[in-house]
Amino acid sequence: MEAKDLSCWKCGASLDGILLPIGRLAECLACRTELHVCRQCELYDPSVAQACREPLAEEVKDKTRANFCEHFYPQPDAFSPEPSPHEAPSVELAALFGDAPAGDAPGPIEEGEEPADSEKAARDRLDDLFR
Repeated sequence: MEAKDLSCWKCGASLDGILLPIGRLAECLACRTELHVCRQCELYDPSVAQACREPLAEEVKDKTRANFCEHFYPQPDAFSPEPSPHEAPSVELAALFGDAPAGDAPGPIEEGEEPADSEKAARDRLDDLFR
């Protein structure tokens, strides 16, 4: 693997100018964030214990700070844009209920205006339920 295949876990910038293996003090040239971190590693997995798939690795508390882990393997697709704090709740609700985020929801129906097809179908099902 070459550094040109890697991108920063925090900003997504190419790590083309970074020497491999990534040293503990290496930083992204674009955002100056530390790169020898759990979030940049192939073994990082928030769904497992200690967020690491390596059972022999020592626990690292802060997954976004440089560490001395000997099991560090840089991950090419480590970047995943995080929603802003204002968007996060609506994104989580949308994922939970399978709906569009609140910003994409249709507004109230004005008097004399026909509801959208899906809204009309939902209203018809509701009417059928209470008949």
